[in-house]
Amino acid sequence: MSDIDELQRRITAAMDQVAYGLERLQGAPAEPPAADGDTLQALEDEKTANAQLQERVRSLREKSEAEATDLRAQIEEAEGRMAQLDIELQRVRRANSQLTDACAALREANTEGVGEPHLINKAMLAELEGLRAARAADVAEADVILSRLQPLIERAGEGDSEEAS
Repeated sequence: MSDIDELQRRITAAMDQVAYGLERLQGAPAEPPAADGDTLQALEDEKTANAQLQERVRSLREKSEAEATDLRAQIEEAEGRMAQLDIELQRVRRANSQLTDACAALREANTEGVGEPHLINKAMLAELEGLRAARAADVAEADVILSRLQPLIERAGEGDSEEAS
């Protein structure tokens, strides 16, 4: 951004100089005097510099827009990963709730001295679902962590390759 500000300042200064030169030319005779060749050369130099600066501003603006587009895509991807992680965490919570209910039913049956096989099966199924949900949540969390580390690793790799050059 400081480059853009500097370029904008320089373009404004060049435009002011061009305007000043045009004001002087409007009051001058139709043919410029031969002794004023330095001023015309300076004006041409400023026009060239102005064109170069405008091109540079355009390329910086394009680069900025491309980077903004990349950042938006990264944000959308991160939001998708976070949504998936939230889904998996909800699944873990549901499985844990089922497991708690099954364990309560087993405790109640155990205090009555009645061991009911369907309660044991239900508790085992709830426990298996809880383990699957916990595993899926761990995978989703690891995926989010890896997605955040990947750009850092790539930048570190680029820095190492530049140092080796």
